[in-house]
Amino acid sequence: MYNRVVIKAGTNVLTGGKEDLDLKVMSSLVDQISRMRLNGKDVLLVTSGAIAAGRQVFGDVNAGKDIPSRQVLAAIGQTRLMHIYEDMFSAHGITVAQALLSRGDILDREGYLNVRNTILALLDLGVIPIINENDVVAVEELGVKVFGDNDSLSAMLSNLIDADLLIVLSDIEGLYTSDPHTNPDAMLISNVDRIDEAIESLAGAGHGVRGSGGMHAKLEAIKLATSSGVAVIIANGKSDEIITRICTGEPIGTFFAATANKMESRKRWMLSVASEECKIVVDYGASVALREGNSSLLPPGIRYVEGDFSRGDIIIVTDLDGNRIACGITSYSSPDVNIIKGIRSYNIRDVLGYEYGEEVLHRNNLVIL
Repeated sequence: MYNRVVIKAGTNVLTGGKEDLDLKVMSSLVDQISRMRLNGKDVLLVTSGAIAAGRQVFGDVNAGKDIPSRQVLAAIGQTRLMHIYEDMFSAHGITVAQALLSRGDILDREGYLNVRNTILALLDLGVIPIINENDVVAVEELGVKVFGDNDSLSAMLSNLIDADLLIVLSDIEGLYTSDPHTNPDAMLISNVDRIDEAIESLAGAGHGVRGSGGMHAKLEAIKLATSSGVAVIIANGKSDEIITRICTGEPIGTFFAATANKMESRKRWMLSVASEECKIVVDYGASVALREGNSSLLPPGIRYVEGDFSRGDIIIVTDLDGNRIACGITSYSSPDVNIIKGIRSYNIRDVLGYEYGEEVLHRNNLVIL
């Protein structure tokens, strides 16, 4: 049902609601994710838990309340957290990779391109990327743009890699009509077609005490994901086989439907920021390959360039008659493309002295119009 899934595991899930990491819970999540990977699914894990891991190793540093002490605990705990994941996944024969991100890494044009290309390459290799916010540097006081919580990070990554589903694992079953911790009559909402004011008014339900992403933060993140064509499920991460049950279609937790077609959403985004003055004009063979072959754009098919653009910009591709074929994120600047147009891809490094891959526009970074 779902071929590419982003899983967000929050602090309350990974600690079992306690101070330290719950290795039993983590092992269960790893087992389920490993089975997905071994069954051919692409899986990306967005994990919290670095501060909890640091506390487990070093104890409280000023009770871990202020920003400097939380950064100390994150720095201590991040390596331990990854070591635990690496050991658990290796038992299943699966390789993992770590990436620590701040918001600026994705909002920056080249950063977006680099993060997307790296994660997609890892997924192609069968590696499970494990992502966390870079807590050591990600504070507003240092001028670094932050996500503020891994809910937002997971939503942005779901959009970035064109995920089919985002699973937000929390310490409650899903979105309730009121806080189930204080109201025994609170009812679980199984399906949400659109997040409107009535749904947003329920955001007070289900705030965690150890995590930074309460229900309000989750709903904001979910709006971002669903508007990008990604469906979202909030569910209790401590429930037995929760990931497996979700991915086999069992109705569980709260399902938030995508409010846009994924491809149309991506196309609208690219067209909204693409400059009509920045174009790559291609020959007939490249035009056919792009339109019919789901191919990347390589240097041999490029005839000439219009406009001035940088690596990471979104540009338009046209045929020799001026018909728009595609728009996409370019791996090379306009001066570079002017130099390498018409040559074989394996000669790029010899001509430029460096390379960012064989493709001027990788098929993962373009949309056919």
